[in-house]
Amino acid sequence: MAKIFVTGGAGYCGSRLVGQLLSKGHQVIVYDIMYFTDDHLPKKNKDLTIIKGDIRDQILLEKSSKGCEIFISLACISNDASFELNEDLSTSVNFNAFEPMVKIAKKNGFKRFIYASSSSVYGVSEEKNVREDHPLVPLTLYNKFKGLCEPILNKYGDDDFTVVTFRPATVCGYSDRLRLDLSVNILTNHAINKKKITVFGGDQLRPNLHIQDYCDAVELLINANTESINKEVFNVGYQNFSINEIALMVQKVVLEEFEEIKELPIVRTQSDDKRSYHINSDKIYKILKFKPKFSIEDAIRDLCKAFKDNKIQNSFENDIYFNVKRLKNLKVS
Repeated sequence: MAKIFVTGGAGYCGSRLVGQLLSKGHQVIVYDIMYFTDDHLPKKNKDLTIIKGDIRDQILLEKSSKGCEIFISLACISNDASFELNEDLSTSVNFNAFEPMVKIAKKNGFKRFIYASSSSVYGVSEEKNVREDHPLVPLTLYNKFKGLCEPILNKYGDDDFTVVTFRPATVCGYSDRLRLDLSVNILTNHAINKKKITVFGGDQLRPNLHIQDYCDAVELLINANTESINKEVFNVGYQNFSINEIALMVQKVVLEEFEEIKELPIVRTQSDDKRSYHINSDKIYKILKFKPKFSIEDAIRDLCKAFKDNKIQNSFENDIYFNVKRLKNLKVS
């Protein structure tokens, strides 16, 4: 069992991953600035340590991460629209803080550093199979910085410090720290609570990844042998569909799950989000035998169940579900 340090461990993906790692017997330190609180973390678990910290605080980061073996880097100002906020904030967190963080991990004797990049680094591509060597065409500072951090990490990798990057597709499905500003989750929320599915654009192509598959991929990278992953980059995605096609899936599943909803019109509107790409994830299967198990439909059904169980309250008004709205309300700098 490993001692694992997770920045962003209270986030959408991080909190679900942390629960999974604890269930496997690992000791976990969550290091998170807690913009979205830590109420959803299993605080009573004796193997969990929670530290409220900013990754830009190098002194606290170095002190907090001593004695661990695996560094999982998830913390960032997340999703493209977050750059509506403050470019200085996003630049300082997503780029300027990265290399000092890698140096601290290496200095503190970590054996492995796992970096969550993003498949959005590909920007716009008409290729049907975008592989890891495809040119990066960033459309925003968010995906520009995600791409720029990857070679910085590889620069520090060696026989004693294994470094690996994964580029997840757009994540979907339920987490106790839920996001409702991601494509599948947005459409499902609209369908259930507005009785209408509003599609922004629609023709954009999106790769998707169930949040459970995201967590399983990270766990695989924790356990994989060094020779297979050191200084490698892996796409991690599953189903590639257009936003219109996802809307039709949401329509079908929600009508099946909620008998009281008799019809669900789909309304299209304009969008300034031009990202469009289909990723190929054959590499991670070829090298590590990883294949996603959960579909977009599974994610929609999970969300339907959570709504039925009243786990999601005020899904349009509560800013805890929306990154940009939350950070604006907190006046984060």
